[in-house]
Amino acid sequence: MNNEIMEAITQLAKDKRIEKDHLRDILENIFISMIQKKYGSADNFDVIVNIDKGDIEIYQEKTVVDEVEDPVKEIDLAAAKKIDPDAEIGEEIVEVIDPVAFGRRLIVSAKQNLNQKIRDFEREHIIAEYQNRLGEIIIGDIHQIQKRGIYINQDKTEVFLPREEQIYNERLRRGQTVRCIVKEVRNQGKGPEIIVSRADEQFLIRLFELEVPEIYDGIVEIKGVAREAGDRSKISVESIDRRIDAVGACVGMKGVRIQAIVRELNNEKIDIINYSSEPEIFISRALAPIKPVKVIVNEEEKMAVAIIEDDKMSLAIGKGGQNLRLASRLTGYQIEPIKESEYYAEGQKAASVSVEKMDKLPKNLQKKLLDADVLDAEEILDLGREGLLELSGIGPKSVDKILEVVEQYLEEPREEEADNEE
Repeated sequence: MNNEIMEAITQLAKDKRIEKDHLRDILENIFISMIQKKYGSADNFDVIVNIDKGDIEIYQEKTVVDEVEDPVKEIDLAAAKKIDPDAEIGEEIVEVIDPVAFGRRLIVSAKQNLNQKIRDFEREHIIAEYQNRLGEIIIGDIHQIQKRGIYINQDKTEVFLPREEQIYNERLRRGQTVRCIVKEVRNQGKGPEIIVSRADEQFLIRLFELEVPEIYDGIVEIKGVAREAGDRSKISVESIDRRIDAVGACVGMKGVRIQAIVRELNNEKIDIINYSSEPEIFISRALAPIKPVKVIVNEEEKMAVAIIEDDKMSLAIGKGGQNLRLASRLTGYQIEPIKESEYYAEGQKAASVSVEKMDKLPKNLQKKLLDADVLDAEEILDLGREGLLELSGIGPKSVDKILEVVEQYLEEPREEEADNEE
């Protein structure tokens, strides 16, 4: 029975990838538990498990006495001399216990206990392993497709790709090999669930690290990513070495690097953008594939106005507003696009009003503006609040009054246009 137990245990340990030291500890604890069940105590017992030899040895230490009162801890002299002919009263003697003595029932119970201990160990091992692999790309084979998601075999471990973590327009098939990123480890009652993703922004970042050595080596840095999986992504990059073009490194010779990533993502469009610490430049680049005529930024409120050529407005906004949405997420600015014709029409209305003709503006403010060579409403708008505050003799309240008056003069032509339309 001893050999049968060890053979079964050793095979199970191989299947579950349990190390010998851990298996030995598990077995020793199980047999200590069996001893406690049979004898009520395990204080005077030792269990030695030799995995290499396939042996389980149980030793019971007893005191030699004239009359036995506690058979678990004491032994009479006659029985002791059968074990050791030189035994004497008061000495300690060690008796070897055959595992068969525990009976088949306890052995079966021990096997069940072992299975449970191995399952617990395996669960903890999987959780610890995949917690350390969060954000890492893994490769596995699809073995089951369900409505809520796809189950993938990855090195004898089952991982789960939920529907919401899939690329929506990608059709995966059973038996297909796929790459995913480890996104989350859930420790649930029925067992650990490893959640993987192909739609996460981190998956795109890891693919660039795999395909672009300069990113992996830290020469080119990924500054930000905005992604709508399956449709379009924008990624901003910066080189710490002036000799290396960040965008060129990501694209690769004849586009070989970026094409590999696009193929992996089911032909998802990817805009690679050179990062800039200047918001106007960064926003202008982020609106690719178009280049705005002008970008006006409000850094305090994280808002920006992009002046777009009339015939390129639809490209700037993108299908369903996608291009504008991704550019806003990438830059961190809420971007409002305005047609070039509308912007300059407003500018012409403003330019048509000179400071001298602004009757609603107090004379002292008119004089201060004219002394500073600010001649019309367009120049006032170009200066903005900060520029006006830098002018001599003009404080915050004066700036509020100047801007209020300019707005009134801009509103009047709009009202006239509305009357004409009616």
